[in-house]
Amino acid sequence: MLEELPTFRPFDAHQAFVLDCKLWWTRTLFPHVRETYQAAIAAGAEPPETPDDVAALIGDDTAVQFFGWFERHLQRMKYSGLHGLVPHHERFRDRLAAELTEPPAGLVEIDPDFVQPDYYVTTDIHQHPGGVWSDELAGRVYERGTRSTTPLLDRGSNLHYRFTAEVMARAGRPVRAVADLGCGFGGSTRPFAGEMPDAQVVGVDLAAPCLKVAGMRAAESQMRNIRFRQADAIDTGLEAGAYDVVTSTMVLHEMPPSHIEKMLAESHRLLSPGGISIHLDFLPGEDPFRKFIHYGHSARNNEPFMVLLDQMDLTDAHRKAGFDSVEVVPFEEMPGTLAPEFNAWRFPWVMIVARKAA
Repeated sequence: MLEELPTFRPFDAHQAFVLDCKLWWTRTLFPHVRETYQAAIAAGAEPPETPDDVAALIGDDTAVQFFGWFERHLQRMKYSGLHGLVPHHERFRDRLAAELTEPPAGLVEIDPDFVQPDYYVTTDIHQHPGGVWSDELAGRVYERGTRSTTPLLDRGSNLHYRFTAEVMARAGRPVRAVADLGCGFGGSTRPFAGEMPDAQVVGVDLAAPCLKVAGMRAAESQMRNIRFRQADAIDTGLEAGAYDVVTSTMVLHEMPPSHIEKMLAESHRLLSPGGISIHLDFLPGEDPFRKFIHYGHSARNNEPFMVLLDQMDLTDAHRKAGFDSVEVVPFEEMPGTLAPEFNAWRFPWVMIVARKAA
């Protein structure tokens, strides 16, 4: 059983402050930045065609620079500093490590000789100090950190359950087996197991600390149709042709293009004929302002491959992997976020959907 940490008021107050600032940044500052851009166009500026054009037009504006400063440093404040997530969990290291010593039997397969890919260990993605693979407590830290990224919401508003519903609707047949690539601590995997109790679900990830948390959470939920294993999404070691659905959530943008191409090929190998590949990720579309915001996030949040994913020819990459076609579908992560009147910052969520020939 993974227990919640004791209440520690300075930490709780610090994290609540960071979250409130993020909400202000999202709901108030972002609309102001967009209005600044629109005002510049209305005043006669040449409409930008690229993110660099947008930067040249409004990059020196104080509000735009403030927007970037907030994005970078709110994430830093969440993880680091006196009451950040990492030092807070460090206070309880012995207790937390003891809970994670032995993954539940049969639920988690950890490879003691596993070698992490170079691209994965050279960047502290999300500004998570050391990355989610490097410390035994990193899975607990990452799990706690998602509360300000994908908050604890009811099922109708939870992006993982909403994605699961989309996958079930698009599968086109009863789902017997699901492979969830880059599953982290299992937040994306457990909804598949829970909503499809007759399917066998396997989560694959690079980070042993996350997989141990995933196994413990699955055990707490008494899930019998789920397991996790440590492997690279480009070479899972899973049985070829055994899966009706292969998914990932927020994984492609954390890989270089060469790895993405291999992951798509692995997705095709794992699927049975007629099976579906659905990768949930971020693509900003053609609007240069949205690209400007998205590319800035890539730099400010230590996610260097976001821009490269956007610049890939995903249709060609899927074709080379063996798929005949690919469809990019906007994804509504919470009710109303795709409505024209929605006026806050959000990730440009999309589902990248392809089906293996029957």
